[in-house]
Amino acid sequence: MNRKTFLKKILQLSILGSFPLLYSWQIEPFWIEFVQRKLPVKNLPEHLRGKILMQISDLHVGNRFDWNFLIESFQEAKQFNPDFVVYTGDFVNSGTASECNDLKTVMKHAVLGRLGTFGILGNHDYGENWKDLECAENISRIVENSGITIIKNNQEEIHGLNFIGFEDLWSPNFNPSEVMKDYDPSKANIVLCHNPDACDKAIWNGYQGWILSGHTHGGQCRIPGVITPVLPVKNKKYVSGEIDLQDGRMLYINRAVGHSFQVRFMVRPEITVFILTQG
Repeated sequence: MNRKTFLKKILQLSILGSFPLLYSWQIEPFWIEFVQRKLPVKNLPEHLRGKILMQISDLHVGNRFDWNFLIESFQEAKQFNPDFVVYTGDFVNSGTASECNDLKTVMKHAVLGRLGTFGILGNHDYGENWKDLECAENISRIVENSGITIIKNNQEEIHGLNFIGFEDLWSPNFNPSEVMKDYDPSKANIVLCHNPDACDKAIWNGYQGWILSGHTHGGQCRIPGVITPVLPVKNKKYVSGEIDLQDGRMLYINRAVGHSFQVRFMVRPEITVFILTQG
């Protein structure tokens, strides 16, 4: 092998070696996937059969990635004409003044449901140490001004669908017993709970139905069936997608539309499009 051929081979190997890094940094983080699937809900009124419920989670507005991607994703999401939209927490990274201003810009383009739009807060919405109540109230105001009803340890029923919203597990306000003591199994219930680790707490009062969560981002980087190196949950089974909790509860973990850091590998950002059916 002469010198010219050798250098050519080295260049080819370098390009091949750098592609996964470039892909996970500049391509996959901005390659949104609209996951479409059925959501069978017990006691669902007949008039809601076939309606669309969209879940959007973990925007993480901040300076870790170009949040204009969120606006572009919202524009695509609006083409589904959702009947209900739920936002399952972490609207910002840490709630600084700059992030709040950027959140206002992003939420001007928020996806709203024709029949109802609800949201809950995540741990990042409570500031850097997840304890800042003033920060959480500020985020709530911004989000509600965009047309989203924030649910905090209570429930909101609209058009026969009952949304039960938890405060975040790591926040000072986590108190789901406040709302679950009034849980009515005869209603068409859906629980919004940012951190799926709450599923393992003794708080559910016999609840049977769907729990929609976020928080994990699906690990952001993983090799399915082999390794998911980073998961911000105690229960490492809580990665993403549908999980049968074996007691009448079904968990769905959204992979997030935003990013804690701008890197994803085999975990595309997700907006979930549920078709409501009778369970």
